[in-house]
Amino acid sequence: MVEIRQTDPASPALGSHIQDEEDRYRLLYSKSKVYVQPTAYARDNIPGFVALVKREAANPTYLLAWIPETLLNEKGTTEWDKFVKIEERAAGPDEDDDVVLIDMPFQRPESYAFSVPLTSIYSLIVHQPSLSSWYGSIAINLINGDTLPTLHFHDDESNSFTLQSPKPTVTAYPPPPTEGPSHIPKPVNSWGGEDLLSRLRQYAHVLRSTLQPSLFLIDPSRADIETHSTQIFDDDAVDDILAQSSYANSHSPIPAHRRPRPLSTNSSNPYSQRSSVLHRSLGTPPASPGQASSQARMALLQSFSNITRATRHAAQNILSHPLAKPIVPHLPDPVRSLVNANGEWGSWVEKGGVGEFESARVYLARWARIVAEEGERARRREAQALPSSSSKLAEESSSLGVFELLHSTSNLPPPKATRDPAHPVDDKMWESWFGEDGRPKIPVEEMKKEVFRRGVSPKASTRQKIWPFILGVHEWDITSDEREAAWKEKQEEYQNFKSEWCGVPEVFDRQDVLEERHRIDVDCRRTDRTQPLFSAPAEIATTDLDDEKNLHKRYSTISPSMHDIGSQSPSNEHIDRMAGVLLTYNFFEKDLGYVQGMSDLCAPIYVVMTGNEEMTFWCFVRYMDKMKKNFLRDQSGMKQQLLTLQQLIEVMDPELFRHLEKTDGMNLFFCFRWVLIAFKREFPFDDVLRLWEVLWTDYYSKGFVLFVALAVLESHRDMILRYLVEFDEILKYCNELSMTIELDSTLAQAEVLFLSFAQIVADIDRRKAEEGERENELRHRGALQAVDNSDKTISRIQLSEDLRGLLKT
Repeated sequence: MVEIRQTDPASPALGSHIQDEEDRYRLLYSKSKVYVQPTAYARDNIPGFVALVKREAANPTYLLAWIPETLLNEKGTTEWDKFVKIEERAAGPDEDDDVVLIDMPFQRPESYAFSVPLTSIYSLIVHQPSLSSWYGSIAINLINGDTLPTLHFHDDESNSFTLQSPKPTVTAYPPPPTEGPSHIPKPVNSWGGEDLLSRLRQYAHVLRSTLQPSLFLIDPSRADIETHSTQIFDDDAVDDILAQSSYANSHSPIPAHRRPRPLSTNSSNPYSQRSSVLHRSLGTPPASPGQASSQARMALLQSFSNITRATRHAAQNILSHPLAKPIVPHLPDPVRSLVNANGEWGSWVEKGGVGEFESARVYLARWARIVAEEGERARRREAQALPSSSSKLAEESSSLGVFELLHSTSNLPPPKATRDPAHPVDDKMWESWFGEDGRPKIPVEEMKKEVFRRGVSPKASTRQKIWPFILGVHEWDITSDEREAAWKEKQEEYQNFKSEWCGVPEVFDRQDVLEERHRIDVDCRRTDRTQPLFSAPAEIATTDLDDEKNLHKRYSTISPSMHDIGSQSPSNEHIDRMAGVLLTYNFFEKDLGYVQGMSDLCAPIYVVMTGNEEMTFWCFVRYMDKMKKNFLRDQSGMKQQLLTLQQLIEVMDPELFRHLEKTDGMNLFFCFRWVLIAFKREFPFDDVLRLWEVLWTDYYSKGFVLFVALAVLESHRDMILRYLVEFDEILKYCNELSMTIELDSTLAQAEVLFLSFAQIVADIDRRKAEEGERENELRHRGALQAVDNSDKTISRIQLSEDLRGLLKT
């Protein structure tokens, strides 16, 4: 057995499991070369060990853990050899000889390591190796709704499969059908995930869902067992059952090819060689008509009853809301019971247990994208290695790579990108722009141009200086004394808005404020929790509990009572303070108030300002002045922007526009999240900061985010046009671009797209003016002359006011 000890009591153990110094652990199972894939690129894969561990106690606890190889390497070869030894040993779980003692490696945020009790796991999503996925995978969904990193089993590298060691005698997964003499048993462990599942079955009840074959429930509840054990009938099963009645031979207006087909009269089961759940359950002898009809009725009734279970999660969300608490005691018992019902079913639905879409075309498009990007990187490396004589060619291609803008309607010279992110604006450059009295020596347009071209140094102190100027919190063309006086007024103004609710119980506990507190709290608890400010543990409150006003200040925006938190992530001081900023904005902007998604825009500002409430608030206010239209209740602002993006695609890339028309993708729903929160969830956190400060300059256009969206689509247009022919496929593909987009090349493409668009608009206006002058001249002469067809084509392009508005800063 293996004992796992935590050498540093102050350091958290892997996952959420808190270990005691005296706890003893037995390693029951270990498997190497199980990868976590943070991105779509193989170079980013992280190898590790998946393990099953038993905590020795009066009530033993079984844990499922994944430990990256880097954490084991830090402990030396001795620790590594212990895990390998357990993997190669074909011992059963009860073998107690050969004791191995190890120290559990400490967790780091970037390691992706986890260790969770089996009792906290709700379900597993299992995908076996296939032609479209060479390595099988297992995704782990927890009861609280979280999803752990997906595990990919590289069996060709694992000792468990490369070494010819004996395997334990365990139940095969899935269990082979017992009926049928021609059944040939498969090997016990055909791939790594199957091996892990077979071991899990020894410590937990693992139920394979009949609703979705790739879903496996861990220790399912009674309701889940009923739901996921329902028999699934083939499309023609009802026809076969009804064929036993007289309906099959009666006159019917139904076409012959849709009428029920008679069952086979053979004595053997006609479905014995088919693998559906229905046909296996029919048994060897053919069922009698009465039995078949009864079975069909039972299955249909059970299916209808399962529909009611689908509402459990929605009802639970409603009835658990603070505003619903006065109503709950007056509800009927069956409805009231939903308040305390476990939310496993709903969390499974939310985490992709159903509705998951995949196709060979999506896989091919993803594969083609990775190949193209790797080829582009190779091309750049080759261009850098060329002699200086070819430097001009490399400079002309810049960082646009395979991106090409087609000017099909005019013969215009292609514009070039001006960005230089390798030399960002730093403290020295920033200070050189100001005189001794703090008054700038350059115009504000020049400052925004340099920020757009270069970006800002990643140092937090530099961004703290520059962001307020970009967003307009600090006025530009004044002295430092005048700026300081204006800032003191803004600080007082913030405190005045905050005092409308903070420490005022009659406002703080008002029903409408109670609802806003609940919504803000839920959003803040799950926003950017990987950032150190938000991931730090909560500190013990030192306020005087007898002072009601101080109590409201300390627990400013958390849930109305601690009992309402449920399975949400824990809060801390910075989460509470950011929530206070958002609640203050709710009183500042009374017409709009707080809308879900605003926490995504506020959190990066709060992190950069290192918790300064006043500066966070005013920077957020100025940012929301730009983004307010995205959060209108009727979504008119988002509809208008997506319509403008649709028109922009039509002008800049007619072929892609026609393809989206054919695939019913003109609603551009796959771009909705991009525009709504300005690519907040498409780039890593640091890249989001760099992107936003470029967008905030409005150097080219206030709608420059649409050109960024167009640049992303243009970068992937070949894959979309070649492989994706359904809207769902495009949606799936675009959603999977998250965290794989290169920011600098995308911004360079967006700049070229804007400059090209400006050229096209100018060319359209020029040719329309020339055409008008030509028509007037022809009228005067009374003669007709040939007009170039390309001129006519360009003159017919209609540009809406919204599209022309993209050229305004």
